[in-house]
Amino acid sequence: MFRLLSVAFCLLVFASCRKDQLSWQSATQLESHTGHQLNRLFFVNDTLCFAVGGVRYANATILRSADGGATWQYTDVPEAGKILNDICMGPGQKLYACGIDGKMLVSEDLGQTWMMHQMPEWLSFKTLAFPSGDSGIIMGGISFYEGRVARFDGMGQGNWSDSLPYEINTLRFANSYTGYAAGYGVLLKTNDGGHSWRQLEGITSDNFTNLHLLHEKMIWVCGYEGSIFKTTDGGESWQCLRNGNDVSRKKYHLYDIAMLNEYQGYCVGEKGLVLYTDDGGQHWMEIKPFTKVNLRSLVLSPQGDLLICGEGGALWRVRSKT
Repeated sequence: MFRLLSVAFCLLVFASCRKDQLSWQSATQLESHTGHQLNRLFFVNDTLCFAVGGVRYANATILRSADGGATWQYTDVPEAGKILNDICMGPGQKLYACGIDGKMLVSEDLGQTWMMHQMPEWLSFKTLAFPSGDSGIIMGGISFYEGRVARFDGMGQGNWSDSLPYEINTLRFANSYTGYAAGYGVLLKTNDGGHSWRQLEGITSDNFTNLHLLHEKMIWVCGYEGSIFKTTDGGESWQCLRNGNDVSRKKYHLYDIAMLNEYQGYCVGEKGLVLYTDDGGQHWMEIKPFTKVNLRSLVLSPQGDLLICGEGGALWRVRSKT
């Protein structure tokens, strides 16, 4: 009897873990001119885009493309000398990039040259954004249980900071007032441009690595342990689309999520993992891997395909059959 129950349980787990595997229409590796880790992709407009990364304690890498991601120019910023985690645009078409040990880079010429500023807190800053005006917000932390939120001016100089009891990984604003930040077991929301934050209920039990805003009310969040949540009411309630702690599911480690619309979207993660949904996240299908490295960021390009980056200088342009 015990043996029959064991076999039945194994069959149930196998059936629940099995995923349809899709194939790419095309997957083209692009020349990144570096073997350094790439953490974030960012489009300024239809043609100008960036990738940032580097080596944790040795290099700050910025890649710039002026042709929509077809070709890339490599820039090393030796004054920073630490890995970069995020990049955003502020007022006056200035670009800002942040990294560990409080490193902040600012460009006033659309990324052709960069100036380095040292933030007062020597922490690992993971993410930054400009909700409005001449004041930006930068967040991060260290060792999961220690976080920091700070404000900085248009020159990249920090002017206010506060501590948090959790590390923050990602920060995105829907408009000048409404923004969301995700991190270790927590998702925060602001309604006043980042001056105050409140913790949202109904979303815990993962180290949330990234979020995607379709609009102010519809937000998607993914976690390192494989959890995926979404809200359609601005974070007041959450639907768990995938529980990363469910032992009956295949284990995934996720780094980024990007939704094309309310039904179709992608996640990327460790060991070349790419997931796709076409039913609003109820079912996630694996797409046949084109690499074995960890993939950390993806964006939809204006040309309609995806740009994906990751470790070892991995930079790919892919088009799905879907």
